[in-house]
Amino acid sequence: MKKLNRNRLMDHIQGYSFIAPAAVILGIFVYISVSLAVYMSFHEVNLFKWTFDFIGLGNYKRVFTEDRIYKAFSNTVRFVAVVAPIQTILALIIAAVLNSKIKGQKAFRIIYFLPTLTSSTALTMIFMFIFSISGPFNQIAHNLGLITEMKNWLNEPKFALKIIMAMNIWSTVPYYMTIYLAALQDVPQSLYEAAEVDGANAFQRFMNVTVPHMKPITTFVFITGIIGTFQMFDQAYIFSNGSGGPQNSTLTVALMVYQYAFSLLNDMGLASAVAIILAIAIILASLLANKMNKSEKLYS
Repeated sequence: MKKLNRNRLMDHIQGYSFIAPAAVILGIFVYISVSLAVYMSFHEVNLFKWTFDFIGLGNYKRVFTEDRIYKAFSNTVRFVAVVAPIQTILALIIAAVLNSKIKGQKAFRIIYFLPTLTSSTALTMIFMFIFSISGPFNQIAHNLGLITEMKNWLNEPKFALKIIMAMNIWSTVPYYMTIYLAALQDVPQSLYEAAEVDGANAFQRFMNVTVPHMKPITTFVFITGIIGTFQMFDQAYIFSNGSGGPQNSTLTVALMVYQYAFSLLNDMGLASAVAIILAIAIILASLLANKMNKSEKLYS
């Protein structure tokens, strides 16, 4: 009996020893950091003097009254509303095509997946060159008669965010396409054969067989895309050199948090309040994803 208890104790010690490094890292870089951010969101913070003056909900009131913060949230919502649905739809369509019996499947899969292997910085620099005043987009558009003069599209407020949207879609679709490809392997081939016998064409098989079976995966991909687009920072930072320009057209919530915390006003309290609100939005999206996944019972 004593030997059994001792063995059980050793098992517990070994188990806690294995999880201890991860627990320490999570505690320091997640739980303590989040707790400190919540604390600072209720204070006016001066990190140089290391002073914390309690101001209650003052920072949160500023979030809903300052025009620049409204602009950042507006840009982020537009970015999420455009990028998340488009990347989900394109990923499903491309995955369905690559899963069909076409020649060169493996080659096309490798080609489509290459953007995912490229760093975000490199992709941003490539797109900045493409849409610069001497880039290929201007040359092609001018030769086709679509524009009369060369423009630096990076400095056009109406187009700057749209360029980042296109870049983000192009770089994220291959990753989600891979997820769909893995899920499509589990769809019974007999369903496609039965639909073909019933006279369904390729589009009808896609809409009535593929799409219904991919609903749980689509929910996961869509919500994951929403979370990722809400957190978009690096591309906007590189594109605008950290300013969010031109005219705040590429200013996102994540970039604005960085600016307030480290770059512009050293206003860590306001930055923490904005980050907390962004975190709440992401948590609500995650809860929605969990609820939708539980409601998807295709094989019940």
